[in-house]
Amino acid sequence: MTKQERWELRLYIAGQTPKSILALKNITRYCEEHLPGQYSIEVIDLLKTPQLAEGDQIFAIPTLVRKLPEPIRKIIGDLSNEEKVLVGLNIRTLA
Repeated sequence: MTKQERWELRLYIAGQTPKSILALKNITRYCEEHLPGQYSIEVIDLLKTPQLAEGDQIFAIPTLVRKLPEPIRKIIGDLSNEEKVLVGLNIRTLA
C-alpha cells in the first residue's frame, strides 16, 4: 500500500463461541502485522443486536466485512487461513 488508507472492518459473531473468539484473535493479529495503526475492528454480536445482520446481509457467523476501503468485501469463517484472509480483504495480492 502506498498511501495511508483507513481500514474499517466489522466482525459479526453470535456470542462468545470458540469460532468467534478465534476469528477476532486472527483478524486482530493480521491487522497488527499488516495494517498497524490503520484499522478499526467493530465487533457486532448478533445475539445482542440481531437487526444489524440485515444491513450487511449476514447469513453465516462469524463473518468479517471490510467497509473501507471500498468495495465492501466479506469473508466467512474463523479467519484461520491467513493468506486467504489477506487476499480476500485485498491487503495482499496473490504472488
